[in-house]
Amino acid sequence: MRPGKMIAQVLGSIFKKPATIDYPSKKYEMPKGFRGKLKFYPERCIGCKLCMRDCPTGAINIVKKQDGTFEAEIDLGRCIYCAQCVDSCLKKALEATSEFELAQLDGTKLKVVFRGEAKGSDTGKT
Repeated sequence: MRPGKMIAQVLGSIFKKPATIDYPSKKYEMPKGFRGKLKFYPERCIGCKLCMRDCPTGAINIVKKQDGTFEAEIDLGRCIYCAQCVDSCLKKALEATSEFELAQLDGTKLKVVFRGEAKGSDTGKT
C-alpha cells in the first residue's frame, strides 16, 4: 500500500462512527430466539431423559429424587447452547434464556443444579 493512500484512509476513519457497540457500559438486548443459559422447570419434568440423550456434549444429567421429583445437573462449561435439549423436551421442562454473561474463572461454578422441592412447593436452584 502506498503511504499517501494509507494516510488518506487513516484520516478518513477518524471522522467515521465506530462500528462497535458500547458494551458493557450499555446492556445489549439479545434478539428473540437467542439460545443462552438453560432454565429447568422440575415440576414439568417426567424423567424421560430425552434431553440427556439428545445433548451432543453430555452436559445434562437428570436425576430422580426420593420424593418422585427430578433435578437437572447442567454443566454450562460443556454446553454448546444448541438448544437441542429444549427442542426434544416433550413437556417443555427446559428453556433457553437470553442470559449470556456466563464467564467464570472457577469451573465448578459452571455446574448448575436445578432442584425441585417436595410436591406442592416452589422450585429452588443452587
